Formats: sequence, structure tokens, C-alpha cells
Amino acid sequence: YGIRYNYGIFKQDIVNGWQVERPDYWLAKPVPWEIPRPDITYPVRFGGTVEDYTDEAGAHRQRWVGGEIIQAMAYDNPIPGFDTFNTNNLRLWRSLPSEEFDFDSFNESRYTEAVEARRRAEDLSAVLYPNDDKWEGKMLRLKQQYMFVSASLQDLLREFIKRPGRQWSELPSKVSVQMNDTHPTMAVVEMMRLLIDVQQLGWDEAWDLTRRTCNYTNHTVMPEALEKWPVEMMEQLLPRHLQIVGEINKRFMEELAKMYGDGPKVWGLSLFQEEPFKGIRMGNIAVLGSAKVNGVAAIHTEIVKKETFADFYQYFCDKGQKDKFVN
Repeated sequence: YGIRYNYGIFKQDIVNGWQVERPDYWLAKPVPWEIPRPDITYPVRFGGTVEDYTDEAGAHRQRWVGGEIIQAMAYDNPIPGFDTFNTNNLRLWRSLPSEEFDFDSFNESRYTEAVEARRRAEDLSAVLYPNDDKWEGKMLRLKQQYMFVSASLQDLLREFIKRPGRQWSELPSKVSVQMNDTHPTMAVVEMMRLLIDVQQLGWDEAWDLTRRTCNYTNHTVMPEALEKWPVEMMEQLLPRHLQIVGEINKRFMEELAKMYGDGPKVWGLSLFQEEPFKGIRMGNIAVLGSAKVNGVAAIHTEIVKKETFADFYQYFCDKGQKDKFVN
């Protein structure tokens, strides 16, 4: 899975010995290999609020409502192997608005507003790695990552449950979610949301399935380079996910308190940070919510174990799960 970007990071030109950055339009020419799939489209929500309710079985649950919904449309790219009859599929997502055109705004001569929803939606699949120095750039990055993760997991679970007689206990043996670096690690939280809120599973079963289905490859050995999303931003864009992270962390901290008491070691394992801003540590979520963790090479994995996630490695060793970190 991936995102069907319109533009790359930039196209490099050299003018008078200096680098000049120009747009790198990836879709300037038709792509003969891709197959548009308007029949495979998934809704992705941003903003809104979370409501409490009681389901038919009398269980207390939450539902995510309101906000803005965009549509993620699939484009399939067949990837044939060499000297084999097998062909894999690379499915890329294009972000589209739920409503193409605001006719009332257009009739009132508010022409920019008439296409504002389309512009906001198409921003999500416009540029690879948008500049995130400013708050708006960070929000765009988070929205890109969530759109990619949500559409992909909805697609995976749809394929899984459409087989007659499937049991949720089979999920880890039929589906593997590989998270490359911290960019797609919202998958851990989104998987929990889909299993609990959409499929109506209980918390413990959903957490067990998530941890046995997801795997994480770390590409960034410096802890300060691991992604951290401001709580304020999460509350604005993904309020239900903020709740889920909070519940995961609450249960995790209770377990750690029994093992280690309270202190810096426990604080370092928390999914939240307090300084330099109150944020969510996506690297910690990835490690805690995965079956296996590795680096891109054996020496890299050793750095991950001894430096990047040393406290987590010790925690899993203390739990008898030393094989969680693999080469």
C-alpha cells in the first residue's frame, strides 16, 4: 500500500552553480500500468467528536461522529515477478472529497468556497513529504499518514472478513501489517479503533489481535528523530485515537507500576511525553503494539535494542519476550 502522490519532493536544477528546487510532477504523463478502482473507495474522517452509547448487548462503547470525511480511492499497480506466474498488487490511495462541488456557494459567487472541499482533500495526496516546519505542515503530514493507514487497514479487514466462516482469532495468521519507520505507526491505533468501534470486539481481544498482527521496522536510530504528535493536534484531528492511546497507556502504566514502581524508567516507556511539548511518542506505540521489531540490518537492530529503545528491550526481556527484537 502507498499514496498516489501528484508531486515528488522536488526536481533539482542547477542554476549558476546553485540548487534550484522546482515541482517534480510525477503524473505529468499517463501511467499505463495503473488501474483506477472507483469501486474501491473508503471514507476517512477528520475532526468531529466522540459520543458514548450502550450497544445492544448492554456494553458501554464510543462512536466517532461529525467532522469532515474524505474518500480514499484505490489505484492498482500490478507488480509481476521474474520467471513466475505470480503477480503482486501495489495499491495506492488518491484522496478525493466526499462532495465534488458546492453548488450553493457557486451560485452566490463564492467561487473559491465552491471547490474548497476538493482542494483540502486533494492536498493529502498532492506532495511527498510536505514541509512540516510549521503547524499547518505538521497537520498535513498527520492527515496524509492517517488517510494512508485508515484506507489500507479498512481494505485489509474487508478482504479478511469477506471469506465465509472467518473467525477473528485467525487474523494474525492471515494478515500481517508491516510498518516501515514511524510514518505509518498510527496503524496500531487505527487497528484498535476498527476492531473495537466498527467490528464491536472487546478491548482485550482487539489489543491481542493488534499486537500479533502488526510488526515494526525502525529506520531512525536517533530517539529525537522519532515522530511525536502534539496532543492538541490529535485532539483536533483524531479525537477517538487520542482516547485509545490514553487507554492503552493507562493500562500499560498500571502494569509497569507493578513491575518497577514509579520513576524515570517508567516515564521513558510512557506513550506520552510532557516536554518540550505534550505529545504522543509514535515510536513507543509502534514497539508496544507490534509482534516483532527490527532494524534495517543486524547492526541496526543492535542499536535499536541498546540505545533507541533500550528501556523497551529491557522490559520485554523482563517479561520473557527477548525474541520480540529480531534481526
